[in-house]
Amino acid sequence: MRVVFLDRDGVINRNREDYVKSVEEFEFLPGALEALKRLTEAGWDVVVISNQAGVGKGLMTEATLEEIDRLMLSKISEAGGSIAATYYCAHRQEENCGCRKPAPGLILRASRELGLDPKDAVLVGDSARDVLAGQSAGCRTVVVLSGQVSAAEAALLDPAPDFIAADLGEAVDWIISDNE
Repeated sequence: MRVVFLDRDGVINRNREDYVKSVEEFEFLPGALEALKRLTEAGWDVVVISNQAGVGKGLMTEATLEEIDRLMLSKISEAGGSIAATYYCAHRQEENCGCRKPAPGLILRASRELGLDPKDAVLVGDSARDVLAGQSAGCRTVVVLSGQVSAAEAALLDPAPDFIAADLGEAVDWIISDNE
């Protein structure tokens, strides 16, 4: 099974400094729906792996996070894409849990539950913690510039990602062409 783990905020949808706290605040990034459709058509399974500390901070409820998730999945499906599963860490950073990126816990849990080998996977994220989580789990990694990281910052990431992409569309181009 070929799988792509995707961070959500800054990769699929616009990242907000104050968190995406409602369906009204959820906005797909340009080209994201088309990129997800192309991944699906190319035979890749897509799993969303995302820190959502807004829940742990009391800025939204788990029910609201689930509502946002349902909206996202519905719109992706309508556009011809497919998400195999979504995994969220709702803990605050200071809780030091094993599922909050940069820890690889969500990737390892998804791999175990879905019968995946993370060494056959690619993780696409928009931050150093995404790259670190992916590499810690054995994934190849892509950082996109559509979220938290600038091109100058991406060039200095340590550990370095396998690829730096402008956005999810360019990341998908690389994933598909690199694995044909």
